Amino acid sequence: NSWAADRNTKQEIAQDLKSSQGVCLDGSLPGYHLHRGSGSGSNNWLVNLEGGGWCNDVKSCVFRKGSRRGSSNHMERQLQFTGIMSNRPEENPDFYNWNRVKVRYCDGGSFTGDGADAASGLYFRGQRIWQAAIDDLMAQGMRSASQALLSGCSAGGASAILHCDEFRGMFPSNTRVKCLADAGMFLDSVDIAGRREMRDVFNGIVRLQASGRSLPRSCTSRMDKTSCFFPQNVLPNIQTPTFILNTAYDVWQLQESLAPRTADPRGLWQSCKQNYASCNSNQLQFLNGFRNEMLNAVKGFSGSGQNGVFINSCFAHCQSERQDTWYSSNSPRLGNKRIAEAVGDWFFERGNAKYTDCAYPCDGTCHHLVFKGRH
Repeated sequence: NSWAADRNTKQEIAQDLKSSQGVCLDGSLPGYHLHRGSGSGSNNWLVNLEGGGWCNDVKSCVFRKGSRRGSSNHMERQLQFTGIMSNRPEENPDFYNWNRVKVRYCDGGSFTGDGADAASGLYFRGQRIWQAAIDDLMAQGMRSASQALLSGCSAGGASAILHCDEFRGMFPSNTRVKCLADAGMFLDSVDIAGRREMRDVFNGIVRLQASGRSLPRSCTSRMDKTSCFFPQNVLPNIQTPTFILNTAYDVWQLQESLAPRTADPRGLWQSCKQNYASCNSNQLQFLNGFRNEMLNAVKGFSGSGQNGVFINSCFAHCQSERQDTWYSSNSPRLGNKRIAEAVGDWFFERGNAKYTDCAYPCDGTCHHLVFKGRH
């Protein structure tokens, strides 16, 4: 049952996931794609947690069962690895020859759930999938890694923060272990109608999927479980060196949690959500408030020398796994550093790794996302 990645290289599905009861929402076996490293990178491991939203009630999880986000029966057996996952030095200068792994995401709860809903045939086993995948990779040679990086984008970026210290604890203290969260800073913000949309989502996940036990105790010891699903509340106590890569105008949050359709019945935000260039001055003022929240959320974290930050003023989402934004001739830059260079400098401790942008529209290097039709 081999899964492939990159240039037709043979990959394997995680073997011992059966015994751990780590299964997708529909009970199917989860898996990962592995592309083996070589040469100077053969003892280094990049573990990337796939993203793709969440399901926070029975209805949305039942719907999700019918897709690759909830069942391995719907997953491609082969994936192309790009950006930070690429095996080409000209596309990925620092990590191209590492062992690179993408752990597939089919639990709907950022790899935190540990429950079930028998009536609807749903399994919430994200925490066990995570544990089984790591155990399997350890057996594949990761236990003797000299360097390891846990990364993820979007729901996978949130996951990388939630599991970061746990991941660190699985290696000897002399192994260099760090975490990279791309577009994972889902903020506990108020939407345009005054509601806390993300809090409702995360509260639903925590209750439905019984995620509480999997969340970092450094947070749950002082805050409620739902608050501890928010990266901004986990970061102040994170021990492991971590890099926050995020846009200050995250289009996912703009569309799903800042100006969702439910908060905008007259559709006044529709054109702004599809194309940043059509946002009016009031809308931009609201979005600049969100940007300030983002910068405040990482302020204390960014003060620690071991951490890195790259927050650019782009209307985008996920920049590490897209080749054009990670490392190409016209990639977004801050301080004349491309994202791949800033992350590499941070991981290998080559120099400064703290970059924050001025407010939109000052940055001419952005790759803004524009959406056609109803998104």
